[in-house]
Amino acid sequence: MLSRKRWIALLATVMLGAGTAMAVGTFTQAASAQAAEAGKDAPAATPAPPPPVIENGKEVVDNPYGLDALWKGGDFVARGTLIILIIMSLGTWYIMFTKFFEQFKLGRQASAARGSFWSAGSIKDGIASLSDGSPFRYIAETGVSSTTKHEGAVLERIDLNSWISMSIQRAIDNVQSRLQDGLAFLATVGSTAPFVGLFGTVWGIYHALTAIGIAGQASIDKVAGPVGEALIMTAFGLAVAVPAVLGYNFLVRRNKVAMESVRSFGADLHLVLLGQTTGKPGK
Repeated sequence: MLSRKRWIALLATVMLGAGTAMAVGTFTQAASAQAAEAGKDAPAATPAPPPPVIENGKEVVDNPYGLDALWKGGDFVARGTLIILIIMSLGTWYIMFTKFFEQFKLGRQASAARGSFWSAGSIKDGIASLSDGSPFRYIAETGVSSTTKHEGAVLERIDLNSWISMSIQRAIDNVQSRLQDGLAFLATVGSTAPFVGLFGTVWGIYHALTAIGIAGQASIDKVAGPVGEALIMTAFGLAVAVPAVLGYNFLVRRNKVAMESVRSFGADLHLVLLGQTTGKPGK
């Protein structure tokens, strides 16, 4: 049997081991709780941003306030304004190209008239040498027709010179009116397109102020879209108006040059017709 001293020593050893185990457990639990609290307070890890897209050596940035956003986010007023500006621009470029081609064609017809009409044996042969649809052929046929229709009690009161001159002048005026077709549209677009774009600008600023009033603060994300829409409308209005004004001035100048050749042809034809008619017996 163990002595009393050995029982006391064995009991002290057991109690010391139990106390040590309890202290280690308490420390471990406290450390785990502290780590858990630190994990709750720490911010969540943010995902890494995607790598930038590189095209032709430049970084491509997705613009949320571009034309696509304007069309998708705009209301019917903004879309209607944009459609009106697009129609104005398409009409302007169509008229400029067609009128320029028409003036170029008229210049070639003027050269043909100077080369073939006046070198023909007669006015009838000269008219036949001109192409169909040529304004010079139309003027020549009108002048020749006026010499054969100067008959009757009413027309005889007008002298032949004035009758031929009026007939040729009417034909020249018709040619000039045809050349001026479409120029009124260019003038209208050049004078109204900036105001149409300005209307879109005012509407965009109105949306920006409305967004600020609803949000209660003038943050950049509230005003960037409407203000960008307003600036785009202003740029579109100017982009439509400037080509229209330049095209109008350019075409008007070329029309004046073209009409000089038409009037010269009409004046020469008048003299030739008047000389042939007065040279006939009884005239």
